[in-house]
Amino acid sequence: MFWQAFRMTGSATLQIFILGLIGYFLVKKNILGEAGLDILSRLTIEVTLPFLIFYQLISQFSFSMYPNWWLYPVLSILITGIGLVLAYCFSGAVAGRERKAQFMSLVAFQNSGYLPLVLIAALLPKDKADPLLVFLFLFLLGFNLVMFSFGAYLLTAHKNKKFELGSLFSPPVVAIILGMLAVYLRLNRFIPGAVIKPVQMIGETTLPLAMLVVGGSLAAARIIRVDKKAVFLVSALKLIVMPLLGLVLVIKLNLPELVGLLVLMQMAVPPATSLSVIIRHYKKEDLLVSQGIFFGHLFCLITLPVFLSIYFTFVMVR
Repeated sequence: MFWQAFRMTGSATLQIFILGLIGYFLVKKNILGEAGLDILSRLTIEVTLPFLIFYQLISQFSFSMYPNWWLYPVLSILITGIGLVLAYCFSGAVAGRERKAQFMSLVAFQNSGYLPLVLIAALLPKDKADPLLVFLFLFLLGFNLVMFSFGAYLLTAHKNKKFELGSLFSPPVVAIILGMLAVYLRLNRFIPGAVIKPVQMIGETTLPLAMLVVGGSLAAARIIRVDKKAVFLVSALKLIVMPLLGLVLVIKLNLPELVGLLVLMQMAVPPATSLSVIIRHYKKEDLLVSQGIFFGHLFCLITLPVFLSIYFTFVMVR
């Protein structure tokens, strides 16, 4: 049973790897330059992902079906908190204030959107994928609020960074709010199919575009000298300790299978590629972020299928 689940999850991870590899070589071969990568990233974050979120919410979400919807943003904040506490406990092994901040950010913030999106589409049938996508988008509401406020504050080591209210309202967050508002006011019933279909079509381009961005970002990572100790710690905490804690939480709390899968997935994926965007935006020296992202995504090709296979074998029946 485990090997059957491993083949299934390994196949899904391989699909993700191939998409990411295409993005990697597009950048390495200068077919897609850094400027083009930035445009592609903005297109994904500011257009296609919000369209996908909005479409999924107006077509799949209702407050009567998901009365506990608010638990998912709270859950995302709790998972980030677990990562921060774990990183803080081991931060003494990393020298330097800014290096510590980058170490803690790598452990606390995961690739919460891109990889789970592709994994859900590859692993689950539509009847389970659709509600899990709704859970994911609600989860991202809390994650993005923390990532682009406290996360940016932490990465800049508390210097030259003032709290910006506008940073909380990224396009994906706005799409979630608008989608939920449309459902609450029942406006989604009056949106004609001629409008919904193009929104759906644009949204469905998110998955391949997202992995092209991830692969391209890894290719653009500036890794001059590898901090082996710090990279080992980030990888061990993020890809082994966090998912082990996730499995324990899922089993001990007896979470519903789709919620449990979301928790495990979020605690097993590698560091967020958005961290490199924040570092670049605030013109901070990249001491550890690119290394953590690159090697985290590389090592997760093994660790992610293993933990997902354990979950599918012992907890969830596909």
